[in-house]
Amino acid sequence: MDSLPELCVSAILALTSPEDARRLAPVSSTFRSAAQSDVVWDGFLPPDCDVLLARLVRPLKFGSKRELFLSLCQPQLIDSGRKSFKLERSSGKTSHVLSARELSIAWGDEPMYWSWKFVPDSRFREVAELRATDWLEIEGRMSTAMLSPNTLYEAHLIMKISHRAYGLDAMPCQASIQLKNQVVSTSAAILQRNHQASRDKQRPGTEGAEKVPMEREDGWMEVELGEFFNGGVGVDPHEVVKMSFKEVKGYQLKGGLVIEGIEVRPKRIV
Repeated sequence: MDSLPELCVSAILALTSPEDARRLAPVSSTFRSAAQSDVVWDGFLPPDCDVLLARLVRPLKFGSKRELFLSLCQPQLIDSGRKSFKLERSSGKTSHVLSARELSIAWGDEPMYWSWKFVPDSRFREVAELRATDWLEIEGRMSTAMLSPNTLYEAHLIMKISHRAYGLDAMPCQASIQLKNQVVSTSAAILQRNHQASRDKQRPGTEGAEKVPMEREDGWMEVELGEFFNGGVGVDPHEVVKMSFKEVKGYQLKGGLVIEGIEVRPKRIV
């Protein structure tokens, strides 16, 4: 293996993935050296990496493309702190989080219905807390050009239920994903578990046919909104994916839902 020129090995590794490059590094000293090169790691960075770096709230310091890649595997705030993005460590694919301020929330600017506040465990400056409404409607939009091409994505509403919550278990909410003006995913979700039913064996993230909130590593909860395939290459650069979450039929007064945002990330195939 050490007889191969390092440039040749770098070209080979650049055609793999970040995870493969790390696994192949111990094969030989040539592979180990090539696995550190900018040639390899530059290929794992997003094509619009310079644009992303210009949108960072806090500039990054890095000495190599590998260091830059690893830094971008940690959540980074962009666009004046209203969005967050990171790279998946194993694949280099992009994940994004739209903050609550980037979402369209029905009556979100009416203090009677919603309050905006800082909470210490949020990555964003503000989250939205539902005070009282009988009409819950939340929508997020983002350009598919921001996402990795040829990738199956899933969207999740990041939320919490406050100790003052009420009325959130009265009616299921409806979640949907719309792409190219077509609905590609629909599902029902409940924001509070039925404690009796939750003792039964269900697939994680579901209660019967309905999605339920699941715990995240960052201390928040998330409920799945649906999934979609981003073709990416050769599509309209102005194409938008629309994600919605609403309950508009029950007319049940509800409150105590805390919204941090919507995350769009590559779906992990188990």
